[in-house]
Amino acid sequence: MHPYRMQRLIKERGKDLVINVQRRASLYQTIRQLLRAGLIRVRETSREENRPERTVYELTEKGLKTARDWLKEMLSFPKEEFPEFPAALSLLPLLEVGEVLRCLEEREAALAEKLSRLDSILREEGPALPRLFLLEIEYLHFMLEAEVKWVRSLIGDLRSGRIAWDEEWLRRQADSGKGDD
Repeated sequence: MHPYRMQRLIKERGKDLVINVQRRASLYQTIRQLLRAGLIRVRETSREENRPERTVYELTEKGLKTARDWLKEMLSFPKEEFPEFPAALSLLPLLEVGEVLRCLEEREAALAEKLSRLDSILREEGPALPRLFLLEIEYLHFMLEAEVKWVRSLIGDLRSGRIAWDEEWLRRQADSGKGDD
């Protein structure tokens, strides 16, 4: 398969929700790296009239083994990731409660919109495709649903005052040594 078709198929099949292919240049760079490593090889090169040369690639035996090993590792062992959102949550006291509330309301709206898109994919593609081909969408949907629920709960706690702070309260916390080890 050639890079342009790879990118198009990734997007058509919704795999761009789990694989970043926004920039085709990155895909070409990845292909060059895979070639250098001997994980793929050129299967054929052709040119249609008035079109640029097209190179089709295929996995090598080494590439298939590497992909299988990598996949088994990814499925077996949770990777230590450091997403931005939990980092931002750890620094909430830098903002005022009202600012945090507005930001979280924006996030909740964006998450709800994304969840709606995933709902549409599952509703439209679900009946036509075996579940095996929708597992990553199901997973994203489940994780997103949990985040929406949690963010809504946090918004509720901020609105009700169950979670609140101001400069004076933060100063008292610092002076009392709470949170120190």
